[in-house]
Amino acid sequence: MIGFLRFVGTLNAAIWLGAALFYTVSVAPAMISGGMLALLGKNFPFYSESVSQIVRTHYFYWHTGCAVIALLHLLVEWLYLGRVVHRPWFGLLAGLLALGLMGGFWLSPKLTELHRVHYLNPAPANREVAGKSFRLWYGVFKVVNVLMIGGVAVYFWRTTNSPDALRFVSPAKFRS
Repeated sequence: MIGFLRFVGTLNAAIWLGAALFYTVSVAPAMISGGMLALLGKNFPFYSESVSQIVRTHYFYWHTGCAVIALLHLLVEWLYLGRVVHRPWFGLLAGLLALGLMGGFWLSPKLTELHRVHYLNPAPANREVAGKSFRLWYGVFKVVNVLMIGGVAVYFWRTTNSPDALRFVSPAKFRS
């Protein structure tokens, strides 16, 4: 059972980190690439960013799901193996869960709305204000994304290194 728990924790961390890096290095840049411009033509900025919004929302949902699995894994390690839950690891996972929830349910909808106002609002003044605000919040997204990737990398390191000592002392240590 210990090997299975370690496998589940490592698999979750590896998939989580891999998906975050794949999105950041490959998917997000592809949305604004020259290939996308050639495909969409004059509709490029609106449709490419619209697709990017959908993918970004699912990206945050993915982070949230992986964070929940990691917290459940930490809980099972505590209950089954008797490992003490260290506050820094719990805090890291809780912070990653909070960032995923914040991104998926607050930041991504905000970016979507600002994008719609920027391209669909008939008043030029509103469009310009929405465009500036979108660029600011997109910068916030990039900072949050870097923090999430860093946190997931630290969590991956924790799962792949030797685990903390068990809470209970084994009887073999009391030999005379």
